[in-house]
Amino acid sequence: MKTKQIIQQKSSEMVASFLEKNSLHKRDFAEMIGVTLSYVYNLIDETVPFSSRSTTIERIATVMEIEPDEFIEYRIPQEPILIDEAVNTIKEYLKENKLTVVNFLKSFPRKKRLDMVDILRGAMPIPVDYKELQLIGKTLNMTDSEVYSLWEARMKQVLQAAGMNIYSNSAILSAMFDCTKKVMLKNS
Repeated sequence: MKTKQIIQQKSSEMVASFLEKNSLHKRDFAEMIGVTLSYVYNLIDETVPFSSRSTTIERIATVMEIEPDEFIEYRIPQEPILIDEAVNTIKEYLKENKLTVVNFLKSFPRKKRLDMVDILRGAMPIPVDYKELQLIGKTLNMTDSEVYSLWEARMKQVLQAAGMNIYSNSAILSAMFDCTKKVMLKNS
């Protein structure tokens, strides 16, 4: 029995095919992954070698909605990426709303798209700014209380990272978050 040899598609061809299939302009793609337009052109034309930087490859993979290791140039980073539960929630809403990552990214101002890619790939936490979270929530058809829950969990992370023991200060936190929830959901 003969085994069929699997020929892996070149990374530059994968990117070119993705851009064409999604009618995504190279300029938009460059902004989404944090590189210059000329780099994207050179990458697709194979004038420059495909990136071996894990950050760039992870950003490309996030936008393309594939795993980074589908690129032969990808080397698994030494430090593990921890995906926050909020990021998983955002990804679930993407699926629920049948929204591609590209369309999701296009709903944000150009200067915010790279941050959103980094959030989706687990390199950056969700924003603390409630208005930014509301924009994400609006794009994903989340209720105000679901957005608030994401914000509250993120605030607890920030307070804990700053040295607060959220368990021994639970009464203070409960009072603070109860008051905040009333104000935020009333003003939404």
